[in-house]
Amino acid sequence: MLEIKSIPAFNDNYIWLIHNSELGCAVVDPGDATPVLHYLKQHGFTLEAILITHHHNDHIGGVPDLVRAYPNVNVVGPQHEPIPTLTHPVDEGDQIELFGERFHVITLPGHTLGHIGYVGDGKLFCGDVLFSAGCGRIFEGTPQQMFDSLSKLQALPDETKIYCAHEYTASNLAFALAVEPDNLELQQYRDEVNRLRAQNAPTLPTTLKREKMVNPFLRYQQPSVINSVASRAQNSDPVSIFTALREWKNEF
Repeated sequence: MLEIKSIPAFNDNYIWLIHNSELGCAVVDPGDATPVLHYLKQHGFTLEAILITHHHNDHIGGVPDLVRAYPNVNVVGPQHEPIPTLTHPVDEGDQIELFGERFHVITLPGHTLGHIGYVGDGKLFCGDVLFSAGCGRIFEGTPQQMFDSLSKLQALPDETKIYCAHEYTASNLAFALAVEPDNLELQQYRDEVNRLRAQNAPTLPTTLKREKMVNPFLRYQQPSVINSVASRAQNSDPVSIFTALREWKNEF
């Protein structure tokens, strides 16, 4: 099993560092090189790979400086996004090996058109597609695309650990509770998250099992969710319910 460490960046980003018992490591979505370089020096790690999920600057801004510091590093990322630093463009169905574990590349359009995720070793690195109790904004894709991407993630094993790229959990829970105020799992999770954030501790990773109980964007077939958005949705089909939820969250 690989070990995962979180490196905070900016106001609410997490850069995930992946390693095993050796001193080689990989990082996911390094928007800022400075905290990564500091962590590597502090712990004696050598950067061997960079995994990128999409082209937004808060996910790739630190890559050029990391490549300068580690010229032999492999930079893996989405084939269909404008990222000039890539050495290994990947797409749906491709596989990469990290420290003895195999990760599968899955396409997850919606937030951006070429967004990808990495699944392996019981872990999912999903960038800005799925958050705890929420999902990403739809900047380049369509609601249907985001719906399909989240459906793809919902099909993963329940025990999958989900490493999102932002600490959005508390604000997402406020919205989720507006959608399902009587959801006891949500109420308990809110209390847990409040305790963690009071200690400045991360709320991530989450698990798919938990998200199915608390995340309205995965609960669009629940009567409580459908009733909450009935006046906002054009129809009662799942994509319409999801779209109404996302539009409500945009203005929440």
